[in-house]
Amino acid sequence: MQSVTSTWWPAPAKLNLCLHINGRRADGYHELQTLFQFIDWCDYLRFTPRSDDLITLTPAIDGVANDDNLIVRAAQLLRQYSGYQGGVDIELDKQLPMGGGIGGGSSDAATTLVVLNHLWQTQVSVDELAAMGLTLGADVPVFVRGFAAMADGVGEQLRSVEVNEPYYLVVVPNVSVSTQAVFSHPNLTRNSVKIPSLELHPELWQNDCQKVVCQQHPQVAKALSWLLEYAPSKMTGTGCCVFGEFSSKADALAALDHLPQGWTAKVTKGCNRSPLLALLC
Repeated sequence: MQSVTSTWWPAPAKLNLCLHINGRRADGYHELQTLFQFIDWCDYLRFTPRSDDLITLTPAIDGVANDDNLIVRAAQLLRQYSGYQGGVDIELDKQLPMGGGIGGGSSDAATTLVVLNHLWQTQVSVDELAAMGLTLGADVPVFVRGFAAMADGVGEQLRSVEVNEPYYLVVVPNVSVSTQAVFSHPNLTRNSVKIPSLELHPELWQNDCQKVVCQQHPQVAKALSWLLEYAPSKMTGTGCCVFGEFSSKADALAALDHLPQGWTAKVTKGCNRSPLLALLC
């Protein structure tokens, strides 16, 4: 392993290969089934422990105060929970688009928890880290645990799964989608039947949020329509990113060659095991 100060630790993106909404609970939260798989498109973070108690992050993210940033909050949470006395300087190489439904902020927070637990030698268990992560965001625990998973309940019940690891072309429409607006929309499908062992039935995978998002954001519908010419296309999470599955990297790159001018896209590979875990072994 590289030295502590030179290691750039990955924070991978995720795709929701399906997102089925099974009902709305009395507390307003939605029951769902969703399948998380990592992709090898990552942010990268570098951590340099400090002897004092400062926690710094560079560069700052536009429009987000450091104390509100999930990375800083994750470091503060672990330090408070573990009683660790020192601090850390954190550098962020931001590669993932913000607000695209691929989990960049949640993954950054998870990598911070996992790596600082390792570097600070705080010996907090994975279960405890996942519970901490859940207080930061619903998607953080799956990144902490590091395995592709089916999520049930409101997304907190995780079960590790093995699914195919194809290549994906991920297209990033230039639009911001509000998760809250999607889940509160009156036309959202909320009555999908729960399917046992859903990971074994890819022919049944769908995204119940996709119709509403496409109605509200024509750019997402346009991206899905374009991608459909090359592969079955689907939206991840509540958007805005959409993806198509390819059997080879060459096929994905061939589709990328036809990307309309001004659009953004990335060829990535599905991973059932987070790239972060490989560096920790």
